[in-house]
Amino acid sequence: MPTKTPTLVDFPSTTTVTITLPPSTCSSASAPSPNILLLLHGLGDTAAGFTPFGQAIRLPETTVVTVQAPAPLPFDLGGFHWGDDVSLDSRTGTLDMDAGFTKSTKMLADEIIRKTLVQKCGYQLREIMILGFGQGGMAGLATARELGSGNDRQISGALAGVISIGAPYALSGPRMGAKNRTPVLLVSGRDSEIVSDGAVRRTKEVFEFVEVSQYKRKGDGMPSNRDEMLPVMQFFARRLRSRQGVPAGSVEIG
Repeated sequence: MPTKTPTLVDFPSTTTVTITLPPSTCSSASAPSPNILLLLHGLGDTAAGFTPFGQAIRLPETTVVTVQAPAPLPFDLGGFHWGDDVSLDSRTGTLDMDAGFTKSTKMLADEIIRKTLVQKCGYQLREIMILGFGQGGMAGLATARELGSGNDRQISGALAGVISIGAPYALSGPRMGAKNRTPVLLVSGRDSEIVSDGAVRRTKEVFEFVEVSQYKRKGDGMPSNRDEMLPVMQFFARRLRSRQGVPAGSVEIG
């Protein structure tokens, strides 16, 4: 089927997304872009809160779909989370990112990617990339693993890639079977406790192609300058299907 630009009405009414068209696209009637980038926010954020990042990177020929996590945080904390449950990290006393991803994986893999982007809009898995921050990165890696392990009755295979900022493959995730062929970029701060050597090894047990990029500074936050963003833009340039190329300096940081 021919590819069509996704619109809000294409997605299930139970999901919340925002859509950012490529910078050169003035209307949804223009030719569909050859790439889809799914943005997955961190623990306690919203789709609206993460959308400005997708607008700032200004990727050519790429439609950015920012997806909101399915579950609101309890106790009027605000924001949403990707986990099956909410629990505290015994070491830090903060909310634990690794809270199981069965529900969010089903939503992302089945509702967002298979049923909407592939079946309704005509995209191939190889034309879809995920960038997730924190818990969103874990959800993105779990989704890629699920898509790569589908049976013959499902739409399965490798995505264009997953960029996970500040999070490895979840300790709670399954690790059996052949290695997934979706390329992965793990981004973290220097001496990260979360993206540790052991966590990188665990991610490499699941994915065949894993790159690691570390900031010079400590902290696993989002990239804060062009040097920190450069490995992400280089990964985009290698993995996105863009006739114009992806300029490394196209992001506005700080």
